[in-house]
Amino acid sequence: MSDQRPIGIFDSGVGGLTVVGEIRKCLPAENIVYFGDTARVPYGTKSKETVTKFSVENVEFLMKHDVKLILVACNTASSLSLEFLKRCFRVPMLGVINPGAREAAGATRNGRIGVIGTSATISSGAYETAVKRINKKIDVYTASCPLFVPLAEEGWVNKAVAYDIAGIYLNPLKVKKIDTLVLGCTHYPLLKNVIKKVMGPKVSLVDSAREVAKEAKEILDASGTLNRSKAPGEYKFFSSDEPARFIKMGEHFLKRRINCARRKE
Repeated sequence: MSDQRPIGIFDSGVGGLTVVGEIRKCLPAENIVYFGDTARVPYGTKSKETVTKFSVENVEFLMKHDVKLILVACNTASSLSLEFLKRCFRVPMLGVINPGAREAAGATRNGRIGVIGTSATISSGAYETAVKRINKKIDVYTASCPLFVPLAEEGWVNKAVAYDIAGIYLNPLKVKKIDTLVLGCTHYPLLKNVIKKVMGPKVSLVDSAREVAKEAKEILDASGTLNRSKAPGEYKFFSSDEPARFIKMGEHFLKRRINCARRKE
């Protein structure tokens, strides 16, 4: 049996394309419907109630495409709204917090992990809870980096201002002698080179997108809903704002031509 239904993925903007890239590597036959809520990005400065409202609307849109699995490729939505979404919808759902926490807990050598994310993700304490559930002895240090999302969305990932801002945000974590840093927002891998340069070569960066793709494969395999076609999957991209900028960023990030349609309300 081969289930041709697509995987649905949503994020507040283009950051969730990190998950798309890993799905393409891990599950090349799977069809994907991606929604980026570019009109309302960023989520990380908004209240739990607002993020949950937006997330419900995003899932409702994806459900119209008969998706078999939804990946919440947004750390803020995963930390604030995932459990509510699971109660409201019957489709299987996977967030990015637990996969990232597991990878970080397995990667650290000195038991000192840093987590960077939006204000909402950091305030939720979701990563600390997830890591401590795995190993109570690991120390977790966090930093909110709200300006990273607009830097990534604007494509200012190689400008001097990005290095200046990263230094301000990350130096307090360097003082804590962490050896592993979780990029707790799917936009942050776009700034990976900047972050790595500021943190230095001894600090491992954890991008949860790879782990999310692996878990997605396990879920589909266990439920018998893998797409076993030999043909490469088809991708559909939607945004809530003008698609032109999404297309520009998406093509730069995925290294391929893409089309994007604006979601109709």
